[in-house]
Amino acid sequence: MSGGVLVIGAGGGVGAAVCARLSARGVPLLLTGRDAERLAAVGKATGGVTMPGDAADAAHMEACVKACVERHGGIAGAVNCAGSLLLKPAHLTTPAEFQATLTANLVTAFNLVRSAAPVMGAGGAGGDGGSIVLCASAVARHGFANHEAIAAAKAGVIGLMLSAAATYAPKGVRVNCVAPGLTRTPLTERLFASEASLKASQAMHPMGRTSEPEDVAAAIEFLLSAGARNITGQVLNVDAGLGSLRAR
Repeated sequence: MSGGVLVIGAGGGVGAAVCARLSARGVPLLLTGRDAERLAAVGKATGGVTMPGDAADAAHMEACVKACVERHGGIAGAVNCAGSLLLKPAHLTTPAEFQATLTANLVTAFNLVRSAAPVMGAGGAGGDGGSIVLCASAVARHGFANHEAIAAAKAGVIGLMLSAAATYAPKGVRVNCVAPGLTRTPLTERLFASEASLKASQAMHPMGRTSEPEDVAAAIEFLLSAGARNITGQVLNVDAGLGSLRAR
């Protein structure tokens, strides 16, 4: 399927890295995100068309899909890099914080699938109708203390992905997730603020290192590519073993 790639959260650390990798291959981009200044900088660097706004707003998401089709002749891929991070136990999480976490992580993903998948479904069974990549997390499937809200939201993203993969497979649309471990981005910078906290975080990862945005972006780029044409309904862990192995 020809067309551009729609990237939500393009102004964030992983989103910007995804845009840089795709732009280097000449992929036309439609970029959206809430931070207009960061979005403009990424758009300038990659040549992508920018549409500032909140993907939690269904109308904005529909407008982005329409613009991508009009500007680039279709949607070959769509990525949701929007998200948030809340590290609190359930009893200290307010209802407003919980709702905000669900909105930033799960509602944005749902709005992307809802708006983009029907437009992308031009490949038919056995064809390439395009690829949707959502961002889950290692905490969605393994118990980490003080992650209740974000774990619930990211587990919801995985459930959404699985159902959408089944729904749109007959149209040739692939839907997958990446599940990062701790990744150095503006959102998580405070967790890297001291040498002690950094070493503690690295020690939790069996490979002894955390991730950089480029690590996650490379996995997303692969899932968007023709090289992943037979991969759908999967969670690709990009977590240095955090979610599946025990650190020594």
